Amino acid sequence: MANKIQMKVPLVEMDGDEMTRIIWKLIKEILLEPYIDLKTEYYDLGIKNRDETEDQVTIDAAYAIKKYGVGVKCATITPNAQRVEEYNLKKMWKSPNGTIRAILDGTVFRTPIIVESIKPLVKTWKKPITIARHAYGDIYKDVEYRVENKGKAELVFVSKSGEVSKQTIHEFEGPGVILGMHNTDESIKSFARACFNYALDTKQDLWFATKDTISKIYDHRFKDIFQEIYENEYKEKFEEAGIEYFYTLIDDAVARIVRSEGGMIWACKNYDGDVMSDMVATAFGSLAMMTSVLVSPDGKYEFEAAHGTVTRHYYKYLKGEETSTNSIATIFAWTGALKKRGELDGIESLVNFADKLENASLQTIEKGIMTKDLAALSDLPNKTVANTESFLLEIKKTLEEIL
Repeated sequence: MANKIQMKVPLVEMDGDEMTRIIWKLIKEILLEPYIDLKTEYYDLGIKNRDETEDQVTIDAAYAIKKYGVGVKCATITPNAQRVEEYNLKKMWKSPNGTIRAILDGTVFRTPIIVESIKPLVKTWKKPITIARHAYGDIYKDVEYRVENKGKAELVFVSKSGEVSKQTIHEFEGPGVILGMHNTDESIKSFARACFNYALDTKQDLWFATKDTISKIYDHRFKDIFQEIYENEYKEKFEEAGIEYFYTLIDDAVARIVRSEGGMIWACKNYDGDVMSDMVATAFGSLAMMTSVLVSPDGKYEFEAAHGTVTRHYYKYLKGEETSTNSIATIFAWTGALKKRGELDGIESLVNFADKLENASLQTIEKGIMTKDLAALSDLPNKTVANTESFLLEIKKTLEEIL
């Protein structure tokens, strides 16, 4: 293309692992670089580079998002013991997403990408359900200990003045495990305000759910902070907008969500949001059909796909076998970042291009050209299953028709 769209400020580009790394490169080559003079500040968050840099590259990428305001991230490996052995890693590095979330102190909003020919497994669902996931603390910043012998575990807090408070966790009669986790009032307040603001922006009801009947201090603190901020800062705004906020127990929320028609924001603590976003995505059709954006309190954005690195397809790819990997969520990570960059920098052509690329992606599926996972879900009578690269080339054809 002779006249590529010009960018003023770079995106923070964070490359990833395995099959999604392959898709990442293809999306740039086929769908972005022919149309955009793509400006990015590149960080390789592949597991080998994270290992070589002692994970400093992840920290640097997070601070780059703070600097430039918008980042886009490929899926990455969070290593377990098997991955440490497979990649010969120095240690079991923490989740890159968890590191970035902690530095940005943001909230993750995940929403299904709706395709007309793929009906939700929950028949009552008519509208997307957005999961708002707290992006700090809990098990993602935990401290763990393996108990080998009989003994007593205590929770100890030493105040700045030197006062010591102790509580017995458990009297161990034999081996076991201990988990310590935390959160902060400031982070919970940021989470609450992000959820209330997002609900007002999108004119959707906001539900918040924890298990305060069991966790009477930890979870109850979340509940109290949400209620205080709602009453003091947002109640009138919600009433004017004609939307509702309410709190319920997490198990009750699950029952209500399944019986609902959708169309709400469901705010969850960190781990709950991790699990429930996968449940919602799968019930709407596919984990590879879920947008994900991390929003910080000071208005920084990080876009990514909500799924993992598609390891099984990557092993097939390494053997030279054909893969049919759904690329939609990764495309939408790029389009989300490009739209936000265009909005912040006043580049309407960049926003319009991103919208058209999203439309082209969904139109390609509605034409009956799709990847294997989508073909298994679609109710279209005539379907063509495309391999990974062919699917992107078909989207490019549709995009050319729209432009």
